[in-house]
Amino acid sequence: MTIIEIPAGWPADETAALAVQRELRGRLVRDEEGPAVGEGHVTGLDVAYDDERDLVAAAAVVLDARTLEVVEEATAVGRVSFPYVPGLLAFREIPTVLAALDALTADPGLLVCDGYGLAHPRRFGLASHLGVLTGRPSVGVAKKPFTFAYEPPGPARGDASPLLADGEEVGRAVRTRAGVKPVFVSVGHRISLAGACAHTLHLTPRYRVPETTRRADSLCRRALAEALEGVSSVRPDTRCPA
Repeated sequence: MTIIEIPAGWPADETAALAVQRELRGRLVRDEEGPAVGEGHVTGLDVAYDDERDLVAAAAVVLDARTLEVVEEATAVGRVSFPYVPGLLAFREIPTVLAALDALTADPGLLVCDGYGLAHPRRFGLASHLGVLTGRPSVGVAKKPFTFAYEPPGPARGDASPLLADGEEVGRAVRTRAGVKPVFVSVGHRISLAGACAHTLHLTPRYRVPETTRRADSLCRRALAEALEGVSSVRPDTRCPA
């Protein structure tokens, strides 16, 4: 089993990470509509952690954007690359997520993250971070609204309401199934909020969360379990030297 090590020069503390975040935030592109719904590929990204062994498993699942059938899957296992600091969680997993993306042979197309983009205290969550680093359009679809205010959207599928931070719309609460809790959609990079919401609805034909997230979540959990089996199967050499 190959474990992705922390890259040389990776931020080691909050001050360094904040500086990187500020610099990358200046590269965000927010004036593009993004890819058309149902065209090309869309890739789900998710991670699973084992804090005891300091490991993170990442999964990238490429779907045909029209049929939502799986085109390709890839995983990677790495070291957790940063301490737990709210607002800087992307720094814990990005090297491993990038390794999973790099293992793909298919074009990933639109990246869909189980997390946030502009709906972030400093307007630069995981979806934005990955979008800028890869240059690809990206969307954050989270299960919880972080700390932002919103009014519950209407009860029907497709109903939405603004996710607000000091009066600024940083995302939308989107009802993907009638009578079920909404998800929280925000722009990552190179896509409009309307486009991000349209993709989210297309990716949720049956369940509350996008098919991209469902498949990536399952895959990264399996990858972590297999990695932990590999770690536990390694036994120290207790033989006495000759």
